[in-house]
Amino acid sequence: MWKKLLAWILVTVILTGYGIQIVEAFDQKENVRMEEVTEKPDQNSLYAKAAVLMDADSGSILYEKNGHQAMANASTTKILTCIIALENCDLDSEVTVSTLAASQPKVHLGMREGQKFYLKDLLYGLMLESYNDCAVAIAEHIAGTTGDFAKLMNDKAEEIGCEDSYFITPNGLDAKNENGFHHTTAADLSLIMRYCIKTSEMAEQFLTITREGQYQFSDIDGKNSYTCCNHNAFLQMMDGALSGKTGFTGNAGYCYVGALKRDDRTFIVALLACGWPNNKTYKWADTKKLMQYGISRFRKISLDEIELDAGEYAPVQVVDGQGTKIGEEVTTELEVAPVKENVELLIEKDQEVHIEYQLSRKLYAPVTEGDFIGEITYLLGDEVLAKRVVTVKNTVKRIDFCWCVKKTAELFPM
Repeated sequence: MWKKLLAWILVTVILTGYGIQIVEAFDQKENVRMEEVTEKPDQNSLYAKAAVLMDADSGSILYEKNGHQAMANASTTKILTCIIALENCDLDSEVTVSTLAASQPKVHLGMREGQKFYLKDLLYGLMLESYNDCAVAIAEHIAGTTGDFAKLMNDKAEEIGCEDSYFITPNGLDAKNENGFHHTTAADLSLIMRYCIKTSEMAEQFLTITREGQYQFSDIDGKNSYTCCNHNAFLQMMDGALSGKTGFTGNAGYCYVGALKRDDRTFIVALLACGWPNNKTYKWADTKKLMQYGISRFRKISLDEIELDAGEYAPVQVVDGQGTKIGEEVTTELEVAPVKENVELLIEKDQEVHIEYQLSRKLYAPVTEGDFIGEITYLLGDEVLAKRVVTVKNTVKRIDFCWCVKKTAELFPM
């Protein structure tokens, strides 16, 4: 009896020591069963203090809660560190560990000063295990110092289109300086993820790294071996999950940014301050709710496939224009330019795009090929989605004395 009781206590202690991992595994299994979310989630139903659901193809925000509020974002910062490294360095380049890199706090690889690694291997440590020392080693390898690397980060964020982000550390650890605190917004974080998986020339390499389940490597000397496991549990939670990055600091709380592709649609969810210990699974609940809302509620359309009313851009009369004979009505055909931006986008399933024609119905000679005569505007409610310029297709000269003499002679030949 006492042996059984002792064994039960021992098992309980062991399980308690690994309690967080057990709870996460259970939640992940249960959460695979998705329910359709057709109504816009109430902001109070989300755990995150800031959240954004973005259409990754167009960059349009489909849902937001405090989406433009500046907040600490912890290790989600590392997606920016990773893409800068991919764009600026050879993956086979050798990285030498500095004193600063080796001194980074947990979570870390445990690298030592003077150790050498291939950049590629450190990127897996950065993105799968979120190692803070890997981030610093990568930053110093690329820019010399973490301060100079921060400049690269902020320049890249501006290039991407971020409106309120300021990065100080390559690993996302909380930091302040004379210019502010390390932060981004849910909207900006979504834009950075969009760049990483869609726009960057290294997008495929980024996806390859962040989708890897497990990765093994050694330092260059071959004296130490390491195994990295992907902690982005969302990859197994929903079909079509593409990529993502978790983050946590005491100031930022739990953060997450992830992407999912379903049929012809790609969604990005960014969450900031999504709970604190012991609420590690809140980010998964919010992510799935917003992703399922996007899947259930939005459909993809292509603006250049919407049929235009041919009568609205029919040939236009040109007053006093030269034709084939005196007295006839002269017209010119119109040229409609293609849609240049937001060709494909997501709209709610019960929404329709309205087309507004603003074109001149009468022109006065002379007119020249390429002359602007109006626009065709695509509207979703009051939002302008795109505009197409309409121009003159054929040049028409103005009637003059010489033309009149010529046409008269044609009517009454000698």
